[in-house]
Amino acid sequence: MYAKQYEITLPADYDMKTIRTRVADGGHALDDRSGLGLKAYVIRERGVNGSPVNQYAPFYLWNDTGAMAHFLVGGGGFHNIIRDFGRPVARHWTGIACHAGPARTAPPKAASRRLTPIPSEADPDGTGMGLSTLIEREVEQLQRLSRHTDVHTAALAVDPHHWQLLRFVLWAKTSAPDEDATERYEVLHLSAPGLDLLPEGQDW
Repeated sequence: MYAKQYEITLPADYDMKTIRTRVADGGHALDDRSGLGLKAYVIRERGVNGSPVNQYAPFYLWNDTGAMAHFLVGGGGFHNIIRDFGRPVARHWTGIACHAGPARTAPPKAASRRLTPIPSEADPDGTGMGLSTLIEREVEQLQRLSRHTDVHTAALAVDPHHWQLLRFVLWAKTSAPDEDATERYEVLHLSAPGLDLLPEGQDW
């Protein structure tokens, strides 16, 4: 499993109906994309749920990194983003764990993201295993969170370049009851052709 997200921050006075129409018209294009676990078409609107910005920020979980590469640089779809918005940074994380929640069969309406830096002093006893211990705690926390009645899917991933943890959760209700979230989104559409192929539990 591999996670990817790009964030397109839009002007403060941007009419977000434009993005809603874009997703309504073209959001089904990846509904049957081979190698894709899921794509959540998510937005933030300035002044809603504490968001300081208008933003279009699609989030992906890929089962096949080759399919992800084709999407990004092989003419597989990302060229449409480049054409319309320029080329945003595509952040990516190696998957650690994923869980189906009790609301997996319901269409998600909200999402939450938590980005946290992994401290450089995460190995207090000098054994080199401090990072593994930290990840074990995060995996356990993700599993507990995934049991929430309204969770559709919960995923944990790591960026080993910037040493950052990502937790992304899809929710069946219109609000994301995640107290630790650093960002909250509205989900406009979910393409999930390979949802059942995403790993259940820790990815090793």
